[in-house]
Amino acid sequence: EYNGHMSTLSERYLTTAIKNDLREKMVFVAGPRQVGKTTLAQKIIGNYSPGHPAYLNWDDDVHRKKIKERAWPATEKLIVFDELHKFARWRNMLKGLFDTLKEIHSFLVIGSARLDYYRKGGDSLLGRYHFYRLHPLTIPELPSSLQDVSRLLRFGGFPEPFLKANERHLRRWHLSRLTQLVKDDLRDLEQVKEISLIEQLAEILPDRVGSVLSVKALSEDLQVDFKTAARWISILENLYYVYRIPPFGSQKIRAVKKEQKLYMWDWSQVPTIGARLENMIAGHLLKYCHFLEDYEGYRMELRFLRDTDKREIDFVVLRDRKPIFAVECKTGEKNLSPHIKYFEARTPIPKFYQVHLGTTHRTISPKIVMLPFETFCEMEPLV
Repeated sequence: EYNGHMSTLSERYLTTAIKNDLREKMVFVAGPRQVGKTTLAQKIIGNYSPGHPAYLNWDDDVHRKKIKERAWPATEKLIVFDELHKFARWRNMLKGLFDTLKEIHSFLVIGSARLDYYRKGGDSLLGRYHFYRLHPLTIPELPSSLQDVSRLLRFGGFPEPFLKANERHLRRWHLSRLTQLVKDDLRDLEQVKEISLIEQLAEILPDRVGSVLSVKALSEDLQVDFKTAARWISILENLYYVYRIPPFGSQKIRAVKKEQKLYMWDWSQVPTIGARLENMIAGHLLKYCHFLEDYEGYRMELRFLRDTDKREIDFVVLRDRKPIFAVECKTGEKNLSPHIKYFEARTPIPKFYQVHLGTTHRTISPKIVMLPFETFCEMEPLV
């Protein structure tokens, strides 16, 4: 239905940055299953054929043999390894390859089940690679013909369901992705016996988006202890299924300190429109933060603002530990949240945006703006 646009989307937002970094080091690209890492790698190789000799997937028996024997063409400058972290000694292997062959080859390493989780197991690769997190599609990355907020909100930012834009396909894709995530990726990542309960947890988490996450309530729902529930959520984070953001504190407010909010990498799973919009904007902001951190080297944080009287702003973005702007999400466009002016007077946050699905663009004060989501996406520095 929309497959004709796939070639347009294949120039993903990380392509140029990765090409630049491959000139000096290895590049690791992590991200959720089916987010487009393989297509990105094939674009960088310059060939869409899965049979390209420079693309080697550890899950493929033939490819695995070639990797172990280093049986790839010496004429290929770039070698791509997919899912290599499933090999127990992959770090030492890459260290050896880079140290001995860096004048002949560049190495691009991609993986779905949280490659950054695995890389933290040792420092043998320190100084030899750059690391990126590939995110789902968001408005700034789409060609103008596909910059449709309602479609992105409904079908999410994973390329296949977004391009298909078909309800039946989306439902089947959700089922298939959850099965692959729990049955395949989970087994590769952790030794877990209670797979059916983790699958049950994964199915109820979309209903928790938009409110402060209570691990205690989840543990009671699943009839497991608190530590077990907390560990399972961490596992689902490591699988790029969910992520959590912490609270932002300031001296002049009684901010909550320990509560966290949870969001889905695939916001199309979130049942209610308000929570789904909030999740989509969370995805947009986290993508922005990760890009500035991974490529520009800034220390970026995405947080939320909530005090003990339950006044709340959905998001605060920090660069090098200083807030640079805050975002409140609303489906409607009529009224400014009273919490914005309250926190404007009591925090060092320099700019507040109230983002909505309507058409109104109104400057309330030098520090407060109400605007449509599309307009927000066009603004500097939100590229």
